[in-house]
Amino acid sequence: MQTRFLVLGAGFGGLELASRLSDAFGAEADVTLIDKSDGFVFGFSKFELMFGRATVSEVTHRYGDLIRPGVTFRQETITSIDPVTRRVTTDRTTHEADVLVVALGAEYDPAATPGFVEGGHEFYSVSGALALRDVLAAFTGGSLVIGVLGHPFKCPPAPCEAAMLLDDWMVAQGSRASSTITLISPLETPIPPSPDASRAILDHFTAHGITYVANQKVTRLDPEAKTVHTDAGVTYSYDLFLGIPIHRVPTVVEESGLAVDGWIPVDETNLATRFPEVFAIGDVTTAIVPKAGVFAESAARAVASHLIDRVEGGAQFRRFDGKGHCYIEFGGNRVGRVDVDFLTGPQPTAPFTQPSPEVTAEKAQFGATRRRRWFGG
Repeated sequence: MQTRFLVLGAGFGGLELASRLSDAFGAEADVTLIDKSDGFVFGFSKFELMFGRATVSEVTHRYGDLIRPGVTFRQETITSIDPVTRRVTTDRTTHEADVLVVALGAEYDPAATPGFVEGGHEFYSVSGALALRDVLAAFTGGSLVIGVLGHPFKCPPAPCEAAMLLDDWMVAQGSRASSTITLISPLETPIPPSPDASRAILDHFTAHGITYVANQKVTRLDPEAKTVHTDAGVTYSYDLFLGIPIHRVPTVVEESGLAVDGWIPVDETNLATRFPEVFAIGDVTTAIVPKAGVFAESAARAVASHLIDRVEGGAQFRRFDGKGHCYIEFGGNRVGRVDVDFLTGPQPTAPFTQPSPEVTAEKAQFGATRRRRWFGG
């Protein structure tokens, strides 16, 4: 009997898993991939939207173009998940699976921080980046504050990248001399597993007059007074506030009973949940790796290896290794890279490669390679 694979979410994890199952089983794969969106957008592309360097259509990779053998894409909104029966209901139909994989990621909850919706802006979503583009166009200078509103949050380097890219942008706009840039983070250093990367970022901050406030989390904004308040009892004034919203699992995941204390617990060997034949990968899980696409991708590799071995009766299962590499934008078209390994040694390692034209080109190739692989072009 053919195994029916149902994958919920077509981000890094879902696309990688579907591609690997397609590679292994071809037209017999029987993979249904569900996502409410009509296309995929790389996280780093949101900076292109934010600064008006690209349009939404230019950075969106349409799921309708996906031509993977054995993979069927459904643009549907998931309304319920039953992990016991592996039955998923959407706004259009009901799907049943032999193997269910939840890769729905983390969602943002801007309203969870008092004053943020009224007094701040986010750039983690496509809609937020587009709205901020228009705000930045009208910003003539002043106190710019970037704040992290909760932990964990996606892509730990992103707030630092925003600060460095905004510094560049304000210089080009002629507003930097009359402005300050402050980043408030709950992290002690920008990238805790990598002292070298953190040092490079902080050295750049010092050279460019960017202030890094460590070990503080933004708890509320006062839009009328234009002040930011942190859990350390410190207050900062702002003219423009950019925030990374509190993250949470999608409501449909919370209602399914899959989540415990906010996230889906998984076996870090093969990403299995406590429900038989139900797996979870990426930002929606408790896996100790950061919430970032590259780690969802490596989790998908492990799940695919596990599932393929079971179907084929092999013994090549590749356990989740917690490896991934993150590119860091330093401005001036300069990109560095951190190669992180969380699980294969006694402690995490994260060597840093300094920004260079070679790494900048490598990042561009990173996106192009995945586009070709996932969409079959």
